[in-house]
Amino acid sequence: MLPGTLYYINQIHHRVTMTMRRSGGTFLYKGPWLANMDILSTVDPANVHYVMSANFLNFPKGPKFREMFDVLGDGIFNADLDMWRVQRKIARGLITHIRFHRFLLRTSKDKVDTGLINVLQHVSDRGSVLDLQDLFQRLTFDTSCILFTGCDPGCVSVDFPEVPFSKAMDDAEEAILVRHIMPEFIWKLQRWVGIGSEKKLSLASKTLDDIIGQYIAMKKEELVRTTKMQKKGHKKEDEDEEEEEKGCDLLTSYLRESITISDDNDTGRMGIKLDDDKFLRDMVMNLMIAGRDTTSSALTWFIWLVSTHPHIESKIRDELKTLIAPEEDREKWRVFKPEELKT
Repeated sequence: MLPGTLYYINQIHHRVTMTMRRSGGTFLYKGPWLANMDILSTVDPANVHYVMSANFLNFPKGPKFREMFDVLGDGIFNADLDMWRVQRKIARGLITHIRFHRFLLRTSKDKVDTGLINVLQHVSDRGSVLDLQDLFQRLTFDTSCILFTGCDPGCVSVDFPEVPFSKAMDDAEEAILVRHIMPEFIWKLQRWVGIGSEKKLSLASKTLDDIIGQYIAMKKEELVRTTKMQKKGHKKEDEDEEEEEKGCDLLTSYLRESITISDDNDTGRMGIKLDDDKFLRDMVMNLMIAGRDTTSSALTWFIWLVSTHPHIESKIRDELKTLIAPEEDREKWRVFKPEELKT
């Protein structure tokens, strides 16, 4: 089937959609015999629910998956069974905490106000052509990095800079894709010799380790300073209340939580230490991939759907106009609050 795939490579998404429709939503892709890449694909909601939710523990990813995605380390995407369950329990508890929600709302709005709108205004003033998918990917990369590490890499800018952190993630994902296409013995040979896409992956992994490692070190130093100030009584109650109101990033939450659940049975039994640099690195890496690509793809797809359905766009505009007060300047950019859009 590989020749047919290569023939339609420029229309691969349309080809996959057509194949899935003809096969009823589930299709067995037969790759070259030497590549060991037979893949069962499904888009049937019932099958997805069965595998990913109802019987998730019956479908471990296994060592082959972890070897293919080794750049993710021991993070939640590579974890199985008890290790996956414990990591999910910890992450879910911290992500659903009101402290993280406050931080999410504040930082996301700030990035739109100070980043996205500035870029859109800059492009609009010059009448330039804009790749929205690239812009959305930059936006979600910045917001994800801020949410998970508290640091802004600055991808959203009018000069569209090349950010090492983002480029390293792109290179790593590209190399993993090549592993799915190339016969296993070839990419393993490339890894051993240090050439081709495997060399790119090795360099990308080092960059990711270095950058995320810097973020972790900064947060640990910051937490140590804060703790010392609290013990010495230099921090006032109103300052603590202000910090609580602003919320905090997920990396800080993990480090704070490491103090309070160090004796937890699950984390102790699985050997998980929330302040361990390797654990934190893998956590950040996995969540960054989850937060960047999925959201940017959804935003791009949404804009494409709206642009191809003018009557829907008109209805959205009319509804939004009812939320703008008569005295407001309708020519200025307006960022709506979540509660405004619930009506």
